[in-house]
Amino acid sequence: MPRPPGHGPDFEVRRQKIIDTAAELFARQGYAATSVNDLGRAVGLAKGALYYYIGSKENLLIEIQGRVMSPLLSRARQIAELDVDPLVRLRLMSESLLTIIFHRLDHIWVYEHDYRSLTGPELQTLLDQRSEFERLITGLLIDAAGQSSFRVAEPRLATLQFLNLHNHTYQWVKPGGRWDPAYLSREYCVTLFRGFGASDDSLKDTEERAAAFKRDRPELPLDPEAVWEPAAVGR
Repeated sequence: MPRPPGHGPDFEVRRQKIIDTAAELFARQGYAATSVNDLGRAVGLAKGALYYYIGSKENLLIEIQGRVMSPLLSRARQIAELDVDPLVRLRLMSESLLTIIFHRLDHIWVYEHDYRSLTGPELQTLLDQRSEFERLITGLLIDAAGQSSFRVAEPRLATLQFLNLHNHTYQWVKPGGRWDPAYLSREYCVTLFRGFGASDDSLKDTEERAAAFKRDRPELPLDPEAVWEPAAVGR
């Protein structure tokens, strides 16, 4: 939602807090069950003042979906373009996806459960973004299958296997617990890649190269919400 003319950064800060509060309420109560009055009470605003910041309840859902998909897709495009082995790129993509899941649990819950409440062009935009992310994963799996030790008989099925292993993490993960995104990504990718026929040597090399990327390129963080210099891609 564009900032209305004449409003400064304080307006935007308040609006972002409203969006985060809405994500928490929608995740706990459900989008359909949460009224504008519920949200107004949670943020301390009357209905008219609330609409001044958000425009509509559906717009809140659009903002929450965008808070997840826009940075994730942007980072996924950048990772897909790196000049490194496709297995390494898949490993980095995995950790990037898990990082935003950890950081935005409420938003992810709403994203997964309530996106069908969107309508018209907004729903189509989200579906297009989801499809593009899936195509990036599929492309990397196909590239990896060009290696003699990696077998992907059905690229679409392999993509769904990758997504299913990652996308349900939000249902049980506890940020700050014993498993962080890097650990889960490492374990998930070992399970997937070994199932696709990658050798133990290939798995070890992939993990070492992913670790080296994170160590040597701190200016290219995997967190989708962090800044990444476009000029550094592929260096």
